[in-house]
Amino acid sequence: MKNEIYIEAKKDFFEQVYAVVRLVPFGRVTSYGAIAAFIGLPQWARMVGWALNKAGSQTEFVPAHRVVNRTGTLTGQHSFSGKTTMKELLKNEGIVIEDDKIAAFDKVFWNPITDLSETDTSFEAVCMR
Repeated sequence: MKNEIYIEAKKDFFEQVYAVVRLVPFGRVTSYGAIAAFIGLPQWARMVGWALNKAGSQTEFVPAHRVVNRTGTLTGQHSFSGKTTMKELLKNEGIVIEDDKIAAFDKVFWNPITDLSETDTSFEAVCMR
C-alpha cells in the first residue's frame, strides 16, 4: 500500500512537471528549481531532473531541452539521444550557447511563477491542459 501511494504521488509530480515544461515558450529556457518552486516543492529541483530524464517516454512532446540548471548550464545533455542534441535544439530556437552554458541567461530565462501569473494562469489550469 505504501509503495502504491509513493508511485502514484511520483506519477502525479512527473505529470505536473511535464505540464509546466510544455508551457516554456519557444526561444526561452527555465530551470529545474523554477519548476519545482512553481509546483510548490522548491527543494525538489533534482526530482524535476529525474522527471525530465523520463520525458522521452511521453506520448505528447515535452520540450525538456528548455530546462537547464540555475546558472544556465546544460546539465541535462546526457538525457538526450545524441551528445549535442540538447545544444542543437536550443540553437535552433535562437539561443546562444557558449561552453555548454546559455549566453545572456537572464534575458532568455522564463520563470513560471512570474511569467504565468502575468497571464493570470493558475497552476490547476496548467495541469488540466
